[in-house]
Amino acid sequence: GGRGAAGRDDELPVVAARALARRIAREMTVRPLAARPTGRSPGGAWHAVPSRGEPGEIDIEATVEAWIASAAGGPPEVVIRQQRARRRAVVLAADVSGSSRGPRLLSIGASVGALTASLRDEAVGVLAFWSDAATICELGEQAGPDAIIDRLARIPARGLTNVAFPLEIAAGMLAPRDEREDRRVLLLSDCVHNAGPDPRPIAARLPRVDVLLDVSGECDRELAQELAREGRGLCLPVRTPRDIPRALSRIFGD
Repeated sequence: GGRGAAGRDDELPVVAARALARRIAREMTVRPLAARPTGRSPGGAWHAVPSRGEPGEIDIEATVEAWIASAAGGPPEVVIRQQRARRRAVVLAADVSGSSRGPRLLSIGASVGALTASLRDEAVGVLAFWSDAATICELGEQAGPDAIIDRLARIPARGLTNVAFPLEIAAGMLAPRDEREDRRVLLLSDCVHNAGPDPRPIAARLPRVDVLLDVSGECDRELAQELAREGRGLCLPVRTPRDIPRALSRIFGD
């Protein structure tokens, strides 16, 4: 979106931003994303498995059947029920419009690094948007953070922001995915929407929309909060790359 606060940060060259973003992406990890809850967390499927000392509820029926079968020989085994965490399909939609383009690349780099490091075995896609939008990384494409950041850095700064467009594209990317997956969009933007249709109805049609609101300059807090509410997600402010890990931990722990 809009213009960032005047000052040295806004004059940060994109080349320098790319180098810093690469470093952030390499160093950034978000531990809570990697350690998804099991037990009775919502949404995961339950499976009966032989106990190997790990926690779980005893499946009485399956255990009795196993004991009957073991009467012919071999030690009886206890069967427990465990919940496997839902797989994730996450689309990061990054705002590359406006004069805060260089500084925002740092936050994008932090987000990309955290997501790719912590969701390594899951489907992550990346979109860049301004008045238009471009797919930087297809959902599930095995692209490292350096490659993603380089692709983002090649997009020239644009003046207008169409928040609706990336949400529409993300909806198309997520639609073929299994409905049992944790499907969501992460919107990193100042949400100064000044081109295109109202994005709220599109957010409402998505499985979930979480907003990382860039508050380093001009921003539209009201729209950001409404998008998160319509998308059944959270809206969290981020001012610097250091804010990204805590915000993502809250979003994925919700």
